[in-house]
Amino acid sequence: MPNPSRRRFLALAAAATAALAPRAKAQSGKRVTVALDWTPNTNHIGLFVAREKGFYGEAGLGVEILPYTDTAAGTLVANGVADFGILSTIGLCTQKAAGADLRGVFAVTRKETGRVVFDAGRNDIQRPRDLDGRTYGGFGSAWENALIDSIVRHDGGKGEFRTVTLGTSAYEALASGAVDFTLEVATWEGVEAELAGRRQRAFTYADYGVPDEHTTLIGSSDGYLAANGDATKAFLAATRRGQLFAAEHAAEAADILIAANGATPLDAELVRASLKTLNDGGYLKGPDGAVGTFEPAKIEAMGRYLFEAGILLDADGKPLTAAPDFAAYYTNSFLAP
Repeated sequence: MPNPSRRRFLALAAAATAALAPRAKAQSGKRVTVALDWTPNTNHIGLFVAREKGFYGEAGLGVEILPYTDTAAGTLVANGVADFGILSTIGLCTQKAAGADLRGVFAVTRKETGRVVFDAGRNDIQRPRDLDGRTYGGFGSAWENALIDSIVRHDGGKGEFRTVTLGTSAYEALASGAVDFTLEVATWEGVEAELAGRRQRAFTYADYGVPDEHTTLIGSSDGYLAANGDATKAFLAATRRGQLFAAEHAAEAADILIAANGATPLDAELVRASLKTLNDGGYLKGPDGAVGTFEPAKIEAMGRYLFEAGILLDADGKPLTAAPDFAAYYTNSFLAP
């Protein structure tokens, strides 16, 4: 769920897989495709609710949620394999800085869901600078070390730690003590750990110099948006209805997500607990009632942070020498007020 860069470019394979995948129900109307960033989970609940409740059909759309592959959703969108995709803000910024045709159009989460986690019994870890000299269980993303380095340095440390790339097995390695710390999504892996009885403590990014962000978003390409403005507005309006439904009718929404993915069963207890965490924490719907819209200050602050940390690279893999115009990285113009 949180690790966008562990995928390689397999766009043709993804297209073939999508063509062969069974659809949950027949739909008519303009066909719209959406690529997931991970196997189905509560970050995707607005999509599944909108499809299963018929909101897309009412909008004149036939929406196909493509099966997850190890190709980054941003890569599929930028290459025209998918019309929309689930992205992270960091993934959007890093891919767009390198030249990908991407633009954020819908903020799924209102605020940061990621955090640094470690075993609650580690008395030798009390603050980020204590991570110096420890072993990090990572996921292979180019930005992870830079992110952790900046958090440790912000707390007065040197930012010197060992990294072993483990992917999702990082959580098992953390539980067994094979690594000292890792990153997790509090609203999914964090909930899963709590249900399993694993006691953890965490450092929140924003407490140590990392700006708050819309962790998860829906992106499209400028090419698609220019040619399909009306379809984009209809798709986002129906998706917003789905996400708002999930915020106001959590039990039914959880059942919808579980039932819609019967071929690859989800842990029902985890889905329900995760959705409760998302709703109770104000992740899907802001205190002002906002659903889907971006906060410009958050995009600008995170973009600036990534640039200053040297995380944004150009098409040749070299750090950008000038900050880009982050207003071109997203738009609220396709969402009704």
